[in-house]
Amino acid sequence: MVDLSVALGKMQLKNPVMTASGTFGYGTEFSDFFDISALGGIIIKGTTLHHREGNPYPRMAETPAGMLNAVGLQNKGVEYFITSIYPSLKTIDTHVLVNVSGSTIEEYVQAAEKINDLDKIPAIELNISCPNVKKGGMGFGTSCASAAEVVKAVRKVYTKSIMVKLSPNVTNIAEIAQAVEAEGADSVSLINTLLGMAVDAEKQKPVLSTITGGLSGPCVKPIALRMVWQVAKAVNIPIVGLGGIMNATDAIEFMLVGASAVQIGTANFIDPTVSLKIVNGIEAYLQKHNYSSVKDIIGLIK
Repeated sequence: MVDLSVALGKMQLKNPVMTASGTFGYGTEFSDFFDISALGGIIIKGTTLHHREGNPYPRMAETPAGMLNAVGLQNKGVEYFITSIYPSLKTIDTHVLVNVSGSTIEEYVQAAEKINDLDKIPAIELNISCPNVKKGGMGFGTSCASAAEVVKAVRKVYTKSIMVKLSPNVTNIAEIAQAVEAEGADSVSLINTLLGMAVDAEKQKPVLSTITGGLSGPCVKPIALRMVWQVAKAVNIPIVGLGGIMNATDAIEFMLVGASAVQIGTANFIDPTVSLKIVNGIEAYLQKHNYSSVKDIIGLIK
């Protein structure tokens, strides 16, 4: 019997496979396909303090080996989540994390404060890739100072685990990781989407209404692996790896370069049961290579 359990700080996962925010709804939408409690964790779609409509259509585009999205954090706000969604999540026998986004530090703080009171939510994932409206729209996660500022403010009001989702659209992601670790992040997840663009040559205009969007899928995996490897050498907190994971082999690669757990994103759109297949695939790999625990392969590549 292989031990698949991993720890993300104080949070114990039954296995290292989680689903990425924005690709798995609120989790319950996938329960017709498989038992979602078999996963290590579910990270629900980006939640903001107030209701957000998201961006105008078109806001998704397929690209070679990936996709662009500019959905724009469409959600009904944290109060709606607490009253209408949370009750149905309380019975799921796995960790449910809320991805928290904001346009100002105050919005992050207020949303986190409300979620802190929910006893069945053990952690939040702070999405610091959001544009800071008070600083000219630059992403909070694009500088050490602003990333640290968000985490420091949220840490004061949020008593449980904080996972910080890092933006890859930076010069040195390891420095950002160190900055959020210093302010009390319990773990980091990376990478968020890469900034990309699609063009319609016949119409001679951008495909997306927002012009640019977030690139995800297999095309980003080499970059994601490199960044996880770099961050693993720079911080002491656990890392959750994501970016183009389509199967168990991809997930194992992330663990070998230092990730304690992984998130499955774009692959959920292709095969809604892929996350469960990845759990089983990791177990089969460990048995084949005579490992008794998944922890034995974390960070083998230095």
